[in-house]
Amino acid sequence: LPINMASFRLRPRAMFHFALICVILLLSNLPVMANMYHRPNIVLILTDDLDVSIGGMFVASPLCCPSRASILTGKYPHNHHVINNTLEGNCSSQSWQKTQEPATFPALLQKYGYYQTFFAGKYLNEYGNKEAGGVDHVPSGWDYWFALEKNSKYYNYTLSVNGKAQRHGQNYSEDYLTDVLANISIEFLQYKSNYRPFFMMVSTPAPHSPWTAAPQYEGQFPNVKAPRDPSFNIHGKDKHWLIRQAKTPMANSSVEFLDNAYRKRWRTLLSVDDLVEKVVKKLEVRGELANTYVIFTSDNGYHTGQFSLPLDKRQLYEFDIRVPLLVRGPNIKPNQTSPLLVANIDLGPTILDMAGYNANKTQMDGMSFLPIMGNSSTWRTDVLVEYEGEGHNVSDPACPILGPGVSECFPDCVCEDSYNNTYACVRTLSQAANLQYCEFDDNEVFVEVYNLTADPFQLTNIAKTIDQEVLERMNHRLMMLQSCSGQSCRTPGVYDSRFKFQPRLMFDNLSPHRSRWRQMLK
Repeated sequence: LPINMASFRLRPRAMFHFALICVILLLSNLPVMANMYHRPNIVLILTDDLDVSIGGMFVASPLCCPSRASILTGKYPHNHHVINNTLEGNCSSQSWQKTQEPATFPALLQKYGYYQTFFAGKYLNEYGNKEAGGVDHVPSGWDYWFALEKNSKYYNYTLSVNGKAQRHGQNYSEDYLTDVLANISIEFLQYKSNYRPFFMMVSTPAPHSPWTAAPQYEGQFPNVKAPRDPSFNIHGKDKHWLIRQAKTPMANSSVEFLDNAYRKRWRTLLSVDDLVEKVVKKLEVRGELANTYVIFTSDNGYHTGQFSLPLDKRQLYEFDIRVPLLVRGPNIKPNQTSPLLVANIDLGPTILDMAGYNANKTQMDGMSFLPIMGNSSTWRTDVLVEYEGEGHNVSDPACPILGPGVSECFPDCVCEDSYNNTYACVRTLSQAANLQYCEFDDNEVFVEVYNLTADPFQLTNIAKTIDQEVLERMNHRLMMLQSCSGQSCRTPGVYDSRFKFQPRLMFDNLSPHRSRWRQMLK
């Protein structure tokens, strides 16, 4: 209601009470304000398809949208129900928006931590789909929103700027997306409130295809080739049929193509280097770097020629499920590396912990790794990896001989995915074992097991030679993790001394995990 200020008068006694109330309210809020002011700032830089061969972090699913959903929710795919990059697979669907977005860690930071929250870049692959609200939709938890419509691009894209469409063309100085994200981020740091902590998430298109480098970097790395590690261009003879169907050796044209793609990926990352440098320097100039955590990572890995698969992700091997994880910030000693098993479901709980919020109050499956950066040694020994294969109902023109059910096929009839490329794995890492156990949801119930201490490149599937009791225990643990939620996802693994093997539980919940996910989406 409008108020006529001319007629709005306070008597002296009323003015005294009003002033007293104001003083009391102000004083009562001082501890909260002081605590809020000293909370650390947090910056998360998320790249797209950036792999790592040694070290780093594991992802809950080797595909963009399910992995990004795991980062935001702190949950495994079977709990956030995003199973692929499509709207039908719950990627940025209305169901996701209603059931998961309100409980993401940025929403909790904003609601309970009084953080300013800023997002710029790629969100989820189907964000902006008109069937799910278009770019008008701004997810819960974000004060400043600059999100890319759909999948990674470098030019000719649309951003949602706080719910309003902003279209970009192909002028480098105005439109190159990685640089646009850097400029938006610097502007936010310049003009944000100085009286509240902030969380900033910058999600770059690089090094995702179409691998478009900035003009000044187009000629870089002329002689770089994809790594020729022991798994490069060899036949995966004892692996799932999708890996076995790859042509070995690859055609020269395929090798030339993937080497060229590898160089292009590196070139796009030079602009990411620029972005990181600009953000860190801005924080330093503003005197905020010492009180800011900076986290650098990726949504999933990528392969270039391993097991004669040309280019993609989606597979269960280290090159697709392992990504970089670099962290700097208050009380973190420089130049230290932790060998412990960290997963992307841990990012949300860790960021909440950094902000002083107890992640145990949430339904997140992950756990904060902030203590282990301070040399705490108590940690988990295994994580779950889940993937839902995708295929087409008709034969792929590039590979008709394989019939329907495959996808992501190359001209020389090598397909990177299929309906029955659906699997779940337990990735174990402890003093006693460095092991991966995987089961496929197919007619064979195909099993792959790798001892990564003896076989770091996963050349030999030991499923038929490993001790039967180990197989039974790993199968038991896999079934437990596939049905876990929250705290039950953090129970002791097979190689933890607290693990309890209860064979009778192996016969519960025997329905394939793919059918369970399908039912959840209905």
